[in-house]
Amino acid sequence: MTHRISCELAEAPLAPGEVAIVGAGPGDPGLLTLRALSLLEQADCLVFDRLVSREVLALASPKARRFYVGKASRCHALTQEQTNALLVRLAGEGRRVVRLKGGDPYIFGRGGEEGEVLIAHGIRFRVVPGITSAQGCAAYGGFPLTHRDHAQSVTFVTGHRKGDGELILDWSALAVPHHTAVFYMGLANAGTISRQLQAHGLPASHPVALVERGTTPEQRRVITCLGELVATIAREGLTPPTLIVVGEVVRLADTLAQPAAQVAILAEGEIRDRVGERVAL
Repeated sequence: MTHRISCELAEAPLAPGEVAIVGAGPGDPGLLTLRALSLLEQADCLVFDRLVSREVLALASPKARRFYVGKASRCHALTQEQTNALLVRLAGEGRRVVRLKGGDPYIFGRGGEEGEVLIAHGIRFRVVPGITSAQGCAAYGGFPLTHRDHAQSVTFVTGHRKGDGELILDWSALAVPHHTAVFYMGLANAGTISRQLQAHGLPASHPVALVERGTTPEQRRVITCLGELVATIAREGLTPPTLIVVGEVVRLADTLAQPAAQVAILAEGEIRDRVGERVAL
């Protein structure tokens, strides 16, 4: 039995010709916001990314038309320009459009770029934030992103370089103690991340967490260190989407890890937690 969410959540219903840019969260449908769910139920058309889970898509009306515009490295269903054009076209046809993005649309989601295009074409739109991949992966991985004793700041960083260019970041600002650096889309550049952070002062023993497919039934968490980062990725066969979290907070993973935090996804499948050896939670 499903419970439909009222669209009266302190805002007007989605209007014909309007676009809602919505954060779908990191994967677990239980982490979707009520406002996001309300808009999903109203949508005539869904335009969604690769990282939007099937469980989240299933919450939309079965009558809604679905348009996949996912992007992986060097493999795009549609270019960003084509996605922009699709949103403009659907809104121009009077459709109620929900643009679904994994995590939060304004954190490495290119939601700002799409909003600019909609404004340029006189199209009304709204934005609904979502739980970021960093938040979800950390919580389900058993460690915080900040902690008074271990990390007084956190930085979200893109680990993806444009085209064949160099990954240019402020490495000295990232390689500081009592700080957490979260790298999105960084798996292919793990070697650069490891080398640069060590070259700018972090020890090879500095802790790193790798969380693959966080908050989903296929989640894997692997604890390693900067000096072993590349070898660990190869040995464990980790694939995108995998978040790289660098910082002392990772040392709390075993202390704070709790089965209760995993109930929502354990019901759908076993989560393998690898810390040296494979352990079933």
